[in-house]
Amino acid sequence: MKKQSASFKKLVLAGCLGLVVSTSAFREDLFLYSKNIDIFASLYKELNINYVDEVNPSSLMKTGVDAMLDSLDPYTEYVQESDIEDYRMKYVSTQYGGIGTSVQNRNGKFIIADTFEGFPAQKADIRAGDELIEINGIVLKGKSYEQVSAMLKGPKNTPVKIRLNRSGEANPLEKSITREEITQANVSYSGMLNNNIAYIKLDKFLENSSSEVKEALISLQKHNPEGLVLDLRSNGGGILQEAVKIVNLFVEPNVTVVTQKGRNREKTISYKTFDGPIAARLPLVVLVNARSASAAEIVAGSLQDMDRAVIVGQRSFGKGLVQQTFNLPYSSLVKVTVAKYYTPSGRCIQSLDYTHRTADGNVEKVADSLITEYKTKAGRSVFDGSGIYPDVFVPQSKYSQITQTLLSRNYIFDFATQYRKQKGNLAGSIKNFRLSDAEYSNFVSYLSDKDYNYSTKTEKILNDLKAEADKENKLSEVKTELDALKSKISHSKKNDLAEYKDEIRRVLETEIAGRYSFQKGRIEHSFQYDEELKAASQVLLNKNTLASILQGSGNYKSIGKPGHTVTANLGNK
Repeated sequence: MKKQSASFKKLVLAGCLGLVVSTSAFREDLFLYSKNIDIFASLYKELNINYVDEVNPSSLMKTGVDAMLDSLDPYTEYVQESDIEDYRMKYVSTQYGGIGTSVQNRNGKFIIADTFEGFPAQKADIRAGDELIEINGIVLKGKSYEQVSAMLKGPKNTPVKIRLNRSGEANPLEKSITREEITQANVSYSGMLNNNIAYIKLDKFLENSSSEVKEALISLQKHNPEGLVLDLRSNGGGILQEAVKIVNLFVEPNVTVVTQKGRNREKTISYKTFDGPIAARLPLVVLVNARSASAAEIVAGSLQDMDRAVIVGQRSFGKGLVQQTFNLPYSSLVKVTVAKYYTPSGRCIQSLDYTHRTADGNVEKVADSLITEYKTKAGRSVFDGSGIYPDVFVPQSKYSQITQTLLSRNYIFDFATQYRKQKGNLAGSIKNFRLSDAEYSNFVSYLSDKDYNYSTKTEKILNDLKAEADKENKLSEVKTELDALKSKISHSKKNDLAEYKDEIRRVLETEIAGRYSFQKGRIEHSFQYDEELKAASQVLLNKNTLASILQGSGNYKSIGKPGHTVTANLGNK
């Protein structure tokens, strides 16, 4: 009994000591908070009162707050009252009042980049390529993009008058439009592909994204598909809970999808599936690329760890951080990184280490030596520290420099506008649209008076060599050879329109398809050239391949660490 009493006293004493230490640490933290806030407030006051020039108090404070948050990570940010609506559009809601267009500012001219099918702008026959010149009688010349965007938006059922220029029209066109509630769907496309493969393209994880995926999935299952491709390429993420609900569509209840762990205990939460799945047995492939991030990586990583899906594409972005918003005075808020998330195998795929910066303040990727191996449910190897590695790696297709130049200078866009104007309606399916050789020749002629020159890497090296030779007073000795080489490179570039004809034609066709069938047309037309999608279909149609990858047997295995990638052999159907 005495031993128990002594043990109890020791326990109480230890608890009291712990409480004292904890209370002491809390008081020290509280003192530091109070001290630094007092210093900051005093400094801010003295600057506003005594600085030699007039200062803007709000702007000064915003600059200070932004600098403080920039020292942490790019996802922790302050949102002032005037920016709340834009914040909601970017991170939370897909709804706003407007006419349904996207606009680009091109050298001070505001050009309609796209119209959304089924919304007021499209119904009023506003087209991509039209130039906005007035909104409600206000001339747009000299306005900023933000001002024009705000003028187009407004409460639903309110009128807006638009004046625009259209190529081929002698006089400006006037449109009277009634704003509607514009909903930009999270699921931009769903449908059946060849070989009875179902396909869902999910662009973001904002409000109702899981409901949209569920609705599309229920509809597609009526066709008894051989499998499903869930396309998360270039999906930057969004709401974590929506990701959990989407995983739940394919996985049994009470399974851990993701765990977030923060410095504060209350920020450590495990998210589990909670409902019966609607497609527990449907073969599944998830497409990812280098721009798939956050919630998209949670879905891909969780399904990979559970051996529920095959991941196809390229390594994902590597954002393993969780943010939470907190309300601040005067209707402002702050979005704070509160935790890291971990997939079911226990890995965190965060690729940049914001905590340990270099001496000059730069952020580096997690070192290869620190990347740790984890195991999926079936025992396959997966890795932390650098995004989601695909099970089937498909090299990313990159546009040539000539194609990039034609796109960046809007020549592809403008030719598509001209094509739509000249051709009118097209016969046949847009998804199978082809640009003839004669029409491609018309495009080459269209470029005859355009500047699409660019500098190749070879030219840049050549210019550096020439500058270095000049510094060393040796330019006269090598100038003839350098000029001859430069001439050969220039001549080679003139052949680019012929050498990259197939690539340029594909881009032209997709842009033209969008002029007739909007976003749906672009997506459907791109299927025929989509190598990742072809690889995904092959995996789903070859049941042996699918099983081998998910079981980690044979020649099929997950992509390893950087420098040790393995492209799975898809075999034959």
